[in-house]
Amino acid sequence: MTEFSHIPVLRDEAVNMLQPRDGGVYLDGTFGGGGYAKAILDAADCRLFATDRDPAAVARGHELEREYPGRFTICEGRISNISELLAAHEVAGLDGAVFDLGVSSYQIDDPARGFSFRHDGPLNMQMGSSEMNAETLVNFCPESELADILYEFGEEKAARRVAKAIVERRKVQKFTTTADLAGVIRGVVRPDKSGLDPATRSFQALRIAVNDELADVQAALEQAADMLKPGGRLVVVSFHSLEDRIVKQFFAGSAGRMPGASRHDPAGLLAQAKPRFALVTKSPVTASAAELNANPRARSAKLRVMERLAA
Repeated sequence: MTEFSHIPVLRDEAVNMLQPRDGGVYLDGTFGGGGYAKAILDAADCRLFATDRDPAAVARGHELEREYPGRFTICEGRISNISELLAAHEVAGLDGAVFDLGVSSYQIDDPARGFSFRHDGPLNMQMGSSEMNAETLVNFCPESELADILYEFGEEKAARRVAKAIVERRKVQKFTTTADLAGVIRGVVRPDKSGLDPATRSFQALRIAVNDELADVQAALEQAADMLKPGGRLVVVSFHSLEDRIVKQFFAGSAGRMPGASRHDPAGLLAQAKPRFALVTKSPVTASAAELNANPRARSAKLRVMERLAA
């Protein structure tokens, strides 16, 4: 199957950390192109469930179901609903779960999806079916709210200038394409020494806002952690600081590594709950030099792992 020839970032490291075993039940929370799923299924005679809200990814999942009959099931839906999606298949516990966060290569490389500023396409950016898309957001969002989105989700220092330029331009002509929007942003944000395209941060921010990605990540981590059996591992690959901050803080809290409360705070006198997890990775795993040479998109990837302790 040529669709599954794509190798996702840190695939081998993620699957090795997951430690799939025969008879186990696992979750691939972000199916995408199916690279992680296929590697897990080949690593052990296990049962694997996968979720994705992208109809194109779900269609690829149905192909994989035919390749691994009785062992693989694809569920269409958001990662923030994984407990409900798995309950529909009578899955009460997991021996491991893996998430490859962010936008997939399939989505970026398809101009019709509107994720990339490098290829002209419609201003869509929807990962699944949603009431809002990037075109609606850019053309109708109030200037102050748009600036907040660009700053909070894109960490764009020139957020107010970009928002102002967008609003001034849409008064004359509404935005409909990614190239048009990227051109306006590049007219406001100067290139920096890193070589990063000036439109990168703004496009990231719009994509996150359209798909409510950060809230999804938080909910998915909580639900997956609750479903893990003792010894089960939660493996997460993130691609930007906002995602990684959520993962890092959630892992630290689950492992009891949050900063201690002040003795002057009455809450600090309360007994602290025993940690439910142990950190497997003390610091994030990053891509090797060989992988970076083969796939520059891997440069920002960080893999973190924690393991459920015995009850």
